[in-house]
Amino acid sequence: MIANEETLRHLMVKAQAGDKQCYSSLLVESEKWLRRYFARKINPAAIDDLVQETLISLHRKRASYDPTKAFLPWLAAIGRYRWIDSLRKIYRHEHGELNEELVADPQDETVSAKVSLERLLGMIPERQAEVIAKVKIEGFSIAETAAMTGQSESLVKVNIHRGLKKMSALIESE
Repeated sequence: MIANEETLRHLMVKAQAGDKQCYSSLLVESEKWLRRYFARKINPAAIDDLVQETLISLHRKRASYDPTKAFLPWLAAIGRYRWIDSLRKIYRHEHGELNEELVADPQDETVSAKVSLERLLGMIPERQAEVIAKVKIEGFSIAETAAMTGQSESLVKVNIHRGLKKMSALIESE
């Protein structure tokens, strides 16, 4: 059986209400859907781990699902975040140190985007810029960033929100 959006949404609503059989069915059908979703994006050898990580995240975040909204986009968002996290881990592992032999072309869009981003980060308060860089660019978790910066997790979240809001306002004003 290939479950459709409505079936998965119904299973999730029942699972949130405590129906263990529906929750089990939801996990089985979500696993099938995630395998198809990731098959187009990653190496087949990595699919099992990524599906399991996504299902664990689904389990942890199931209380945050809004039953009035579609289920598959919610699941896809969780899957996308887990996929990005796995890419960050791979990148950190393979590119732990910068290779000084690599020289960027100043006309490259990546270089100009990095310069623009650094300029924007320099225009907001330092504490906000620091946590935005750690969480949004370097890929650290809120908890890791809180430990590194000495800020509480709540303050890290607030600083990210306020910093991004200020950066958006700066971009719109230009």
